[in-house]
Amino acid sequence: MTPTPLTDRLAELATADPDRPAVTCGPDTLTRGQLDRHTNALARAYAENGVTAGDLVTIGLPNGVEFVCAAVAAWKLGATPQPVSHRLPPAELTAVLDVADPSLVVGLDIPGRPVVPPGHRPDQSDAPLPPVVGPSWKAPASGGSTGRPKVIMSTQPSCGEVMDEYAMAFAMPPDGVHLVAGPLSHNGPFMMAAAALFTGSHVVVMPRFDPAELLRLIEAYCVQWTFLVPTMMHRVWRLPEAVREGADVSSLQVVLHGASPCAPWLKRAWLNWLGPQRVFELYASTEAQAACLISGTEWLEHPGSVGRVARGEIRVLDAEHRDVPPDHVGEIWMRRTPGTPETYRYLGAQPTTVDGGWESTGDMGWIDPEGYVHLADRKPDMILVGGANVFPAEIETALDEHPSVQSSCVIGLPDEEYGNVVHAVVQTESPLDEAELLDHLRQRLAAYKLPRSFERVEQPLRDDAGKVRRAQVRAQRLTRAQ
Repeated sequence: MTPTPLTDRLAELATADPDRPAVTCGPDTLTRGQLDRHTNALARAYAENGVTAGDLVTIGLPNGVEFVCAAVAAWKLGATPQPVSHRLPPAELTAVLDVADPSLVVGLDIPGRPVVPPGHRPDQSDAPLPPVVGPSWKAPASGGSTGRPKVIMSTQPSCGEVMDEYAMAFAMPPDGVHLVAGPLSHNGPFMMAAAALFTGSHVVVMPRFDPAELLRLIEAYCVQWTFLVPTMMHRVWRLPEAVREGADVSSLQVVLHGASPCAPWLKRAWLNWLGPQRVFELYASTEAQAACLISGTEWLEHPGSVGRVARGEIRVLDAEHRDVPPDHVGEIWMRRTPGTPETYRYLGAQPTTVDGGWESTGDMGWIDPEGYVHLADRKPDMILVGGANVFPAEIETALDEHPSVQSSCVIGLPDEEYGNVVHAVVQTESPLDEAELLDHLRQRLAAYKLPRSFERVEQPLRDDAGKVRRAQVRAQRLTRAQ
């Protein structure tokens, strides 16, 4: 079957209902017809800057209509959008661009590279463009916090069938309303927004996540589908109960969450609030070799699990790369189903593999006797305390359950006797009551996992995508102690 170019897919949607909203952010909305015409002109502007099929276009814009238009314009030329955070530190941004070597940078002022500034208004023709299918539909970056970054090039082409595949896998309603709550520079929100857009949904983009605004937008636009990370779920749950219960979220059909483990107490709270039939969890890597998906109903039967393998293959290995028994913690490895096409290729890195094409995810976890996968933590973040393995995520889960804690980050600090001790950095609005917090933790954690020290901060410890850079937090504390 000949793949459908995204140029044709958008034109078909625009012809079917030109006045239906296609993308909204704040006061800005483009209809399907406006989006199609505007991105035709924008694509021609990019082409005049040297962009051709197969090239990368780095997009460094904040969340908004302009970000979506930049990606669509790249796809219309057969190029690959390469999203980055517009807040990246200069050194990290330079490292990403050195690896990606894009033909064009949108939204950022980068000396020595062709750039299109934010707010650019093309004066080129908005007539239809020749259809083209690019070889790779996305190229997110990863790894900049721990060393040289890598760019993850999808091997799936930029075509309508790929968008249909994702929309179907995640139960996105065609011609629905999709809410983008996270940064489009991250893989999950970017991927879901694209699939929703090209299967006819009205894509409503939050400029920046705010829990009360999330509820307002769901009600105002009758949102049917959204992707969240546990940090967002936690912030919604910390809203006054009257605010949360007063919101009309009856339109929601699917809340999909992923990107990091969700605390069981928080998961249960959302299942009780929305109903288990509306909450789903995804576990996958950006590389997409394998994935797990679990409904809320199934989760109640297998608490704490991220589900059985729905795509590809997953196994858990020990330090000598031997399979561990069920219910034993080890390192999680993935691979695509043998005989199926490659799902990605790296720019700037090589995968960590063992015999048979198995690739490490960097996650620790286990598989229970029924084949359900459970996550423990990230392997690089594990703390060795007196010979015992301590997983920061478990302690953060317990900390975040305390009503005064808004976010937390647990790290290991050097200790002469134990090798490392647990240090907890906690975001709270009021002064920290360490005795109360320790009493809270003692009811949930073994004694050797308890923090030896606490530190209060006022700023969030996780970004809008729910990511926490524990290595960076630890390095800052070690530098401060010198």
